[in-house]
Amino acid sequence: MARGNRLKTVPDLAEETGLLACGYRRIAGVDEAGRGAWAGPVYAAAVVLPLERPDLSRLLADVRDSKGLSPLQREALYDRIREVALAVGVGWAEVAEIDALGILPATRRAMARAVGGLALPADALLIDYVRLPEIGLPQRSLPRADACCLSVAAASIIAKVERDRRMTELDREYPGYGFARHKGYGTPQHRRALQQLGPCPIHRRTWRPLAGWTREQDPDRNSLPWLVCR
Repeated sequence: MARGNRLKTVPDLAEETGLLACGYRRIAGVDEAGRGAWAGPVYAAAVVLPLERPDLSRLLADVRDSKGLSPLQREALYDRIREVALAVGVGWAEVAEIDALGILPATRRAMARAVGGLALPADALLIDYVRLPEIGLPQRSLPRADACCLSVAAASIIAKVERDRRMTELDREYPGYGFARHKGYGTPQHRRALQQLGPCPIHRRTWRPLAGWTREQDPDRNSLPWLVCR
């Protein structure tokens, strides 16, 4: 990792440029969204930027780690990244996979699917934290890569927007939980909805906040399932 990256607040192309100098041309930044949520799939994105384009840094000057951006900023940057990137891949792992495999293997699976979905295959990867040993490509796994590497920050935005849109769709399928607002994370609103309605099919049943609860019927709530903690 380039010296001083831990202190960066504005991502740059230092890591990508270093790999470019080593002969790699299509370098994919990879990141996930939804890893810590109580409900819904985990998403990942892979983004290959045109590193030899001289105006690339200017075009993506507002790109940051998605967690530091507002929903409106992310949506605007999503469109810009899609326009500028050479290739964008998106992958996800469903709740059943998360519960069966665990969140880290499921996250790796989503990332592998994102890399596999690139229209132009990558020849090297930059990844936020996670390593993908099942993918036979040169790769660097960096702490806080979404804050220091432009391609990974771009991937964080794509993954976040794609997952947010999916959670908004799931809010219509499972009304009452507020998925469109909190996107499945453990907010007070989400906790109250669980107390009233019980878990639905997109809740991660192996997650600690849900693992100790069982579904039962409350006749005073129109036979909707609710949560009983044992």
